[in-house]
Amino acid sequence: MSVALIDYGAGNLHSVHNALKAAGARDIAVTDDPDRVLRAERVVLPGVGAFGACAAGLRALPGMVEAMEARVLRGGAPFLGVCVGMQLLAERGDELGSHAGLGWIPGVVRALPPGETVRVPHMGWNDVVPCAEHPLIEAGEAYFLHSFAFEGEAVLAVTDHGGPVTAAIGRDNIAGVQFHPEKSQRYGIALIERFLAWRP
Repeated sequence: MSVALIDYGAGNLHSVHNALKAAGARDIAVTDDPDRVLRAERVVLPGVGAFGACAAGLRALPGMVEAMEARVLRGGAPFLGVCVGMQLLAERGDELGSHAGLGWIPGVVRALPPGETVRVPHMGWNDVVPCAEHPLIEAGEAYFLHSFAFEGEAVLAVTDHGGPVTAAIGRDNIAGVQFHPEKSQRYGIALIERFLAWRP
């Protein structure tokens, strides 16, 4: 099974690659080549940093967004977005200005509101609470590190940080998680194992 791990300068490639290997993936292409994405059986979009910079980095790769749309939206390949890779599924991100996302799932990424009892960024281990049935998402504890969160449709799970915060989204063959499965020990590896076995 071939997995395209998209390299667009977004930071957590090495750790996500290692997590894919630990979960049993053998044919992993860390790639900025749209043709490799078109041939892949599964597609993973990592991401660390600011929404706008990640969106710009992805769009700076000629033909990459088009290849992702062809392989995932029209070709039905299972897709997993991680952290900012999940946020990019939204229509827009409001971090340091307003920036267009991929628009695959209706929603906006907005700043987490600070409060007297909660800190921003949301950092550390927290519960993942499913709010819709999905073959990838199970209850457990995962590692989060973010200051912005998705608000919109197709929410699969939430976590609590001064109120409910989106932990996972998805529809059809597309899924995304706000937490870092590559840093979430057994819970995260098990999620990636389910992704590798997923037949949406």
